[in-house]
Amino acid sequence: MAAVRDLYDILGVGRDASEDEIKRAYRRLARELHPDVNGSTEAEERFKEVAGAYEILSDPEKRQRYDAFGATGGPQGSPFTDVQDIFDLFFGAGGFGGFGGGRTRGTRSRVWHGEDLRASVSLGFKEAAFGSHQELRIERAVVCDRCLGNGAEPGTAPVACRTCGGTGQLQQMRRSIFGAVMTSTPCPTCDGTGQEILDRCEACRGEGRRREPATVPLDVPAGVADGMELRIAGAGHAGRGGGPAGDLYVAIHVEPSVAFDRRGQDLFTVLDVPLPTVVLGGEIEIEGLDERERIHVEPGTESGTIVRLKGKGIPNVNRRGRGDLYVTLHVVTPTHLSKEERALFERFADLRGQGSSRRDPIEGELRRPAE
Repeated sequence: MAAVRDLYDILGVGRDASEDEIKRAYRRLARELHPDVNGSTEAEERFKEVAGAYEILSDPEKRQRYDAFGATGGPQGSPFTDVQDIFDLFFGAGGFGGFGGGRTRGTRSRVWHGEDLRASVSLGFKEAAFGSHQELRIERAVVCDRCLGNGAEPGTAPVACRTCGGTGQLQQMRRSIFGAVMTSTPCPTCDGTGQEILDRCEACRGEGRRREPATVPLDVPAGVADGMELRIAGAGHAGRGGGPAGDLYVAIHVEPSVAFDRRGQDLFTVLDVPLPTVVLGGEIEIEGLDERERIHVEPGTESGTIVRLKGKGIPNVNRRGRGDLYVTLHVVTPTHLSKEERALFERFADLRGQGSSRRDPIEGELRRPAE
């Protein structure tokens, strides 16, 4: 077990430090670590240690008792596990100066927030693009309609815990060289609530909730993407003791499209263009995301040319506007020509002065690729 930090080390002073030296060290560290100045969690915990160490070492009587015992072992042979154990011996389990580290007395509330639920839904590509209505089948905890959530059989009610007397805490006396120290722990019978259910509800066995199947409507907004998560407030498990219900988080899975590749709100696709259309120019009709579109092909268009159809992509989620559709034109080179087709291409080559014989090479010229 690691040694517990010495209170003098926490303040950064020697054991022979004067009261003024201890005070100056505390003020310096307090200015540096105070939550109003340094908002980090580490600084807050360090500030609590510094404040507790100063509260002990600045008091002559407490300092004398601390010096006599030291910081290496606890009372009656029970070793200290952390600095808080030392503070408990001087200030009790409730903490010091408002810095109790969470060890406070009192009952715990029976009102608990309901747990969140998670589900998933699969959508077609167009359903995700333009939105859809879904009915989700889930199982969730609901308030027991027999006991109305208090966990007790109708006609009865929770009573003060017989183990802790309704305080929610069990107190234990510890003796040390510093004197008697009272410590408190949550009561295991009532879980710190101070209330015990003697006659538990037969329907929910005292839970106050029971699981039931439910159908939750989900309106999927237009433009959702695969991997997104939607939140339905209050559709999770019911809270306990009248607490608010949790939320339902729905993971979205979108089936891929055969024709489109989605990148953000934009769509990308490839269109095969016949060679005559590339040479002569023309119009090609395609099936867009939601309606038929026309692509204009200029004469002499090269393979790889990208045509942008503005506003024909995926709608933006929860706001106006749509992405764009980018169509890459791919020139289809004909193969397996008939005799008549081959004769036409040979005639075309002769007219272009490019030759038509496979044996006679034509003159080629290299050029640097476009950047």
